[in-house]
Amino acid sequence: MAAVVLRSWSRGVVRASHGGITACRTTEPLHRHTGFRQKSSVQFLSRPDLPKLAYQNIKGKSPGVIFLPGFASNMNGQKAVALEEFCKSLGHSYVRFDYTGCGASEGEAETCTIGKWKKDVLTVIDELTEGPQILVGSSMGGWLMLLVAIARPDRTAALVGVSTAADHFVSVFKSLPIEAKKEIEEKGVWKVATKYNEEGFYSISYDFIKEAENHCVLHSPIPVTCPVRLIHGMKDDDVPWHVSIQVADRILSPDLDVTLRKHGQHRMSDKDDLKLLVYTVDDLIDKLTTN
Repeated sequence: MAAVVLRSWSRGVVRASHGGITACRTTEPLHRHTGFRQKSSVQFLSRPDLPKLAYQNIKGKSPGVIFLPGFASNMNGQKAVALEEFCKSLGHSYVRFDYTGCGASEGEAETCTIGKWKKDVLTVIDELTEGPQILVGSSMGGWLMLLVAIARPDRTAALVGVSTAADHFVSVFKSLPIEAKKEIEEKGVWKVATKYNEEGFYSISYDFIKEAENHCVLHSPIPVTCPVRLIHGMKDDDVPWHVSIQVADRILSPDLDVTLRKHGQHRMSDKDDLKLLVYTVDDLIDKLTTN
């Protein structure tokens, strides 16, 4: 089982692993990996009888890297762009994309489910990439990352979860008072408070929650055996960092680290957060190409 981190400090990070707690140094300048913006055009992946998926990619060496955005997010976030710049500098292949109904992709988000978005990721892996891939999932993307790793173990070389929101919608819904759950069931919609849009809330259908129950992973061992790195901010007000510890406890892989940033928030997109993410992927690429 993964060790639980109990302490950290303000200017660094503490990493928990099966081998204990070690300091993670971040002394190299960030601009080496995130100092420029690549101009790349959006392409569309056609699928029979399904909405087209918008994506951007870089051809390169294996292992490739695929970025999975969070809920109501898209492929143009800081983490996605920073990883693209890094992969380009290293010559590795990289794909970022938008889920159905999100960003530049076709479709209606209101009709989407965890299952449909999982199929989006599987399509991206099957149609746009070759060989082993490092999946980097942010928030809900971390949940999808686990589902995809289970479905495509032969294509999944490693996982990096950032603020991993495994089972999040289901677990939060189940924690609501009985009266609140009954009201949501009757109205068919759950308005979840958020600071990430103008309305101040996300409208999530009751059907979305019920479908998501089919994809929960924290109720049993997670059959993932590749290297796994989980990064979480201890100031995350959306998905508690304890969720990453739960994920670590469930994953079967012996090669697993959990890194907690004392002042990290949910999006983990400040300069030091991006630096840590890039270094984590860099370490995995080195591990996978030298072993």
